[in-house]
Amino acid sequence: MLHSASPTHARRARLAVSLGDPAGIGAEVTLKALAHWPADQPTPLLVGCRRWLEGVYQQLQGCSSAALADPAAFEVLDLPLQQPLAPGEAGSASGAASFEWLTAAVQQVQSGACTALVTAPIAKHAWHAAGHHYPGQTERLAELCGGASASMLFTARSPQSGWRLNTLLATTHIPLAAVPQQLTAARIHHKLDVLLAFCQRFAPQPRLVVAGLNPHAGEAGQLGREECDWLIPALEQWRQRHPEAELIGPLPPDTCWLDAGLAWRGEQASAADGYLALYHDQGLIPVKLLAFDQAVNTSLGLPFLRTSPDHGTGFDIAGRGMARAASMRAALDTALELG
Repeated sequence: MLHSASPTHARRARLAVSLGDPAGIGAEVTLKALAHWPADQPTPLLVGCRRWLEGVYQQLQGCSSAALADPAAFEVLDLPLQQPLAPGEAGSASGAASFEWLTAAVQQVQSGACTALVTAPIAKHAWHAAGHHYPGQTERLAELCGGASASMLFTARSPQSGWRLNTLLATTHIPLAAVPQQLTAARIHHKLDVLLAFCQRFAPQPRLVVAGLNPHAGEAGQLGREECDWLIPALEQWRQRHPEAELIGPLPPDTCWLDAGLAWRGEQASAADGYLALYHDQGLIPVKLLAFDQAVNTSLGLPFLRTSPDHGTGFDIAGRGMARAASMRAALDTALELG
């Protein structure tokens, strides 16, 4: 649920919201989420096509019973679509639009007009069709920030217990076969530094857990040598440099998040403050199983905070009023809280 930020943020925080792929559910989840916008906060700047957004609003009024924000109540940085687009019909035109809208939203934050960025989902294949060959929005954001080393962290607060789940990915949108080549001691050290800094927002001496790469975390080299050859020594080096944190791992990936599941349901007081997953699905499967509607994708390492919902474009349900806005509400809430 969206709530007011602290008094220090309440007078200065303004969010820029890029509206994602216009053939998807970005506008729908944004309008549904903004229906709950706190009255004491500056209204976000929406970046997209005003005429299209108003059309989505009119369409949703006829097919959705959920509360909707009226686009007329918000400032829109109007970047018109070059051609009409039907819901679900993603391609080069929708990819070009979402790429332009993201770029313009970043410029608003970089100029100081806004303090944090919230991004609705885009489709990588639509970007590629438009000639923009990026693995995802995170990589484009890093480029716009001068090649910053961006990290992808998923954070969610349990509605049952209030415990916060934080999972950082050591590698992101790359093929599974490329993961072992991308993982190095230097990368692990950097990602742990990022995770530590984030978790210290909530716990001065956080407990961090690292998942292994192989089944059973290699089982002493019987199921893979990476843990023995370099990962365990790398963790020990980091542990010696950071006595302010408790570092655990590498743990078997299939049991690494068991305590998180218990803490999420309120069946134990707490679990680790942060988890480091070594590849995309290793981290995202437990996050989405526990917190699909609450999890927020947070980009760290940029000069500004960026959040986004943890789901995709929903082309199969676009225009039908069915999209759930809980994750977008959480993305806006997290941007207010942490931005």
